[in-house]
Amino acid sequence: MATPSMLAGGVALAYVAGAFPTAYLVGRANGIDLRTVGSGNLGATNVQRTLGWGWGGLVYLVDFLKGWLPTLLLPGALGVSAGWPWGVCFGVATIAGHVKPIFLLGRGGGKGVATASGVFMALAALPTAIAIAVFALVVAATRYVSLGSMVAAVALASVLLFTAGPRSPLFAVSCAIAAFVIWAHRENIGRLRRGEERRLGRAGGAGSVS
Repeated sequence: MATPSMLAGGVALAYVAGAFPTAYLVGRANGIDLRTVGSGNLGATNVQRTLGWGWGGLVYLVDFLKGWLPTLLLPGALGVSAGWPWGVCFGVATIAGHVKPIFLLGRGGGKGVATASGVFMALAALPTAIAIAVFALVVAATRYVSLGSMVAAVALASVLLFTAGPRSPLFAVSCAIAAFVIWAHRENIGRLRRGEERRLGRAGGAGSVS
């Protein structure tokens, strides 16, 4: 049985995994600080716009995995529940690490979309797959990654409302994450309303994912 210190260590490890600054390191490897380029967001979309699809895809994959792997593996390693509460706690810790990475002293991070998708893929695979499909459809139709991210977050909570139930802790967490994703995209919302948001494939835009 896991002791309190072991559980605290698991949360800390999940946070550190989430804080791995994928986009920052990719940018530095290419001679730039992505916090000063494009949207300034350390996420896959800004990487894609600045460095191309290959680097953007790599950043999304790593950011997805750093949410998925700790959420999937830490509960089993510590002998605790894979869902609520500890699986969820580990997952939320990875998202917090991504958004406020200790390795960058909290200066810069992503919006948590890619990492959150990895977390929820470990916690609720089918609803998350549906949300990812919604994201893909919205982006394909509009070429707005920010809009796709927000709609997908709401879609995930909506699916969990029906599959897990309104009293499910996982549904409550998904609502909180959806609210955070929308808040994190508040500047994108303003640009969307003004018709100024950059579409996918156009350089220099204010990216979203990751």
